[in-house]
Amino acid sequence: MNSTIRIGLVQHACTEDRDKNLASSLAGIREAAGRGARLILLQELHTGVYFCQTEDTKRFDLAETIPGPTTQELGKVAKELAVVIVGSLFERRAPGVHHNTAVVLDADGTLKGQYRKMHIPDDPGYHEKFYFTPGDQGFTPIATSVGTLGVLVCWDQWYPEAARLMAMHGADILLYPTAIGWDPRDDEAEKNRQREAWVTVQRAHAIANGLPLVACNRVGLEPDPSGRSSGIQFWGSSFIAGPQGEFLAQASIDKPEVLVAEVSRRRTEDVRRIWPFFRDRRIDAYQDLLKRYGK
Repeated sequence: MNSTIRIGLVQHACTEDRDKNLASSLAGIREAAGRGARLILLQELHTGVYFCQTEDTKRFDLAETIPGPTTQELGKVAKELAVVIVGSLFERRAPGVHHNTAVVLDADGTLKGQYRKMHIPDDPGYHEKFYFTPGDQGFTPIATSVGTLGVLVCWDQWYPEAARLMAMHGADILLYPTAIGWDPRDDEAEKNRQREAWVTVQRAHAIANGLPLVACNRVGLEPDPSGRSSGIQFWGSSFIAGPQGEFLAQASIDKPEVLVAEVSRRRTEDVRRIWPFFRDRRIDAYQDLLKRYGK
């Protein structure tokens, strides 16, 4: 395995047209591969709008099986370009059982694994509990031809436990397909606080675990179908960070972009030698982490 790897991500807007959305993802994959990327991350639920702004049973018609149409199309392109692709889709597991699932296609086109989102939000504009059953596969990295991937999804990024468990189980890289944005009615100060918190918490996961990290978000204003709110203005800001949280590449807040950056495996080793956080963990004193709250 090479001592370095070029990683890409594809940030774009989405509409109600699945074919158009997938075409945007595939075009970005081709651009990233053309710039040397061997591992490419797509954003959360990249084949459609973020439908969780409302609760609508008709939206379950968007779900698909794994394997299914999207994994077939991504696998075909992965094989053609000899790249590893991390995609994201609305999984239909069984009648009444659906997941928000990331899929990993290896460079030979095979489906190497999947991760079902574990932390499911239920907040204004993010009614995911209506649609998604929490994941039941644990925090298990996925081995590929370019390394072992710690794939998590969006709301998982606020939980240090998830990143830690992926790292403890041997992940080489942390990856977060994401769909997050502002309420357009928020003032600029609040918008900045939210976006900077999102960036900061993920950089902290990179630092605390001594691992590179890739986060891919969408852009664009998506209206609230119910008309009760102003919709969501997705803030983009996708990035690739090194094992000390340093930015290797950053995208804008409002434009479709393809990022590519080179990550050094040796640097992970060097950082963990000077900052041996895993060595100094007090595993004898963390029992209370298994409680909902301290009291």
